[in-house]
Amino acid sequence: MGDFILLMISAILVNNILLIRFLGNCPFLGVSRSMDTATGMGVAVIFVLTLAGMITWLVHHFILVPLGLQYLRTIAFILVIATLVQFVEMVIQKTAPPLYEALGIYLPLITTNCAVLGVAIINIEEGYDLITSIFFSFASACGFALALVLMAGMRERFALVEIPKSFEGTAIGLITAGLIALAFSGFIGLV
Repeated sequence: MGDFILLMISAILVNNILLIRFLGNCPFLGVSRSMDTATGMGVAVIFVLTLAGMITWLVHHFILVPLGLQYLRTIAFILVIATLVQFVEMVIQKTAPPLYEALGIYLPLITTNCAVLGVAIINIEEGYDLITSIFFSFASACGFALALVLMAGMRERFALVEIPKSFEGTAIGLITAGLIALAFSGFIGLV
């Protein structure tokens, strides 16, 4: 059990998929304008990334490896992720229409979110078993959601302060993301 706790701390703080490995920046910068959309996107990513980690591990070990088709890993993983995202999109559209509208184009972007594909590939490359892959995928998604919510909190505060004209918009977002990443790099060596 201690190994799983260390793995989760490592994936959330030390090797954060977004801030340390720099995977998934597009939805990070696009959806982090308000806490509501950031939280909704974080929950959707947690759901998709955890299921994708589990299903891609199963596809790799029970279909690709026995058939000698490991070279099709990336294509197979993209198909699995795209299917899961379509499922999540339909569920959110039916259960939470305001969230669906708020997420807009960024919900389908989970399909092309390199963080989801990156975690699936990391699970295989690190040689994780199924349970470890699920824990790592869940923890990586939680780290992604944490970074997204932190960024949204910062960006909501930007509306209350005067930002110099040259730093408005994307510039202040990138500077803030860099500073948050720098703060997270302080966790390196923790685990």
